[in-house]
This record gives sequence, structure tokens and C-alpha cells, in this order.
Amino acid sequence: MGPAIVYVHGIGNKPPEPQLKEQWDVALFGRPMGGVSRMAYWAPLRYHEPLPAPVPDDGITELPPSGAGLEAARPTAPAPPEEFLAAVRAETGSGPFESTGPTPLDPWLRSMVYAAEALSAGEGAPGAAAGLEVLPLPRFGRTLAFQTLARHAFKDVHAYFFGGMREQIQKVAASALEEADGPVVVVGHSLGSVIAYEVLRTYPGEVPLLITIGSPLGITEIQDRLAAPLTVPPGVAAWRNACDARDLVALDSTVRPEYEPGSLTEDVLVVNDSANHHGAAEYLACPAVRAPVRARIAA
Repeated sequence: MGPAIVYVHGIGNKPPEPQLKEQWDVALFGRPMGGVSRMAYWAPLRYHEPLPAPVPDDGITELPPSGAGLEAARPTAPAPPEEFLAAVRAETGSGPFESTGPTPLDPWLRSMVYAAEALSAGEGAPGAAAGLEVLPLPRFGRTLAFQTLARHAFKDVHAYFFGGMREQIQKVAASALEEADGPVVVVGHSLGSVIAYEVLRTYPGEVPLLITIGSPLGITEIQDRLAAPLTVPPGVAAWRNACDARDLVALDSTVRPEYEPGSLTEDVLVVNDSANHHGAAEYLACPAVRAPVRARIAA
């Protein structure tokens, strides 16, 4: 009997857990996997009702608590750059944002606003990620700008890092790992890759393979929020990080330079032809993701 597999989904509301798990199973294995796989399903902590199935997991669909419907399902793009910068200044009141005129931050803000708008519209944006990472600020300033951007554009990200939901969400992932009761292959998508990484830092079990897809773990502003030093979690024997170069969530497509030891990590570029190049199923269907997982999971 080979390892079990645990999936950790990313931001946004999702279809009911059985349907979401089956979507991931079919994308990765071509069929439902029954008890071999389980989903760390944390969406109910943020959303009162699941999305109607079948809805593809594009990794960004965020329904407001009122359940206003799929027309309101995209994350809100932030304000225009000038308004966004003014909001950051108003919240900080000092430091790198004191100037009322143009600042070195302005080009980054314009690029980031464009990228968030493209992602929220479900559009590909070749080249839009260029120059977005790293913020031209010291860590304190990066954190303030990142917090403001997340609050306005990606509410689940804000809830996780700044809104007090981190521990609750991690408990869901930790429970899924404990239920596996043995070696486990872990697949984390988008914010789910961050959740998986953080939980695995203290997980005592054996993880033959960690797969991260469409992951922001290479981004400095995300790394600022993680415990130092950046290391491969102790039980992980191998870590493969896969992303599409057009995926705006994975602004930095590599983890190998930052997470030690580099001998356990591998970065691969794949093609994700979903509308925003971030869809979970499209990542899972890539041979570079499928092959190593299938090699470790019992048929």
C-alpha cells in the first residue's frame, strides 16, 4: 500500500468537498480515488454556502458572505494606483509613504494594479508579472503595502495573514494529514501551497513528495510572513514546484534558491491554459505534476 494523498485548495469559495476532491482526483489520476485521497477543505471557514457543482477550481473565485452569486465571484481589483498609494499613506502615516509626490513605489503599484485587474477578470497577461517582485521597500514597508493590497483585492489572503484565520485554516490541513495515518503526498495550490508548507514545518510524519502548483512561496512579500529560516519541511523527501510563467499568483516561479537544502527542491515550468493560467485542474493534469505523484501513489 502506497502513501495517501492530501490536497490543500487555494483561495475562494469552492464546490462541495466531495465534488472538489473528485475534480482534483480526475485531473490528476483520471478517475476518483476514493479513500486514497482527501481534501483539506477550509472554504467553509470563509463561505457560508459552497458553489454549485460543477464549478472549475480557478483558484481565485471569491463569493461575498451574502452569496451574491457568480457575477460577484471575482476578487475585487484594487483602486487605481494613485488612490491605492494614498490609502497606504493614510494607513501608515509615515515612513516610505510620507512623500505626496511621485515615489519609487509608483511603478510597482501601477504594475501590481494591472496584474490584479487581469487576474480578477480571469485574463491571461503575458509579461504582466515582470517587475512586480520585489517591492522597492524595506520589510516594514513591504508588509504594509502587501496588507493593503490583500485587503482590497484578495480577501482570503488578507484573512489568512492578517485577519486572524491562520490557525483555524491550518488546523483543517493538519487534521487531513493526521487522518491519512501514514506516509502522505501533499499537493497545495495557490494559497493552499502556503498553508501546506507552514503545516508541514511542524508535521512529524513522512512526506515522500510535496507538490506546489501556482504557488506564491517564491515571492518576497509572502516569505516575509513565514517563519525563518526558509527550509524544506523536515519530513519532506522531495519538493516539486510547478507553475506557468503567465500565472500572476506565482510572480516568482522558483523556490529552490530560497528554501534549503536546494537538493530536495525542483522548479518546473508547465503550461496551464485555463483563462487565468492558474486553474487547479489544469495544473494537476500537467505531466510534470502527474508523473511524480502517480509514481508514489498506489493504483
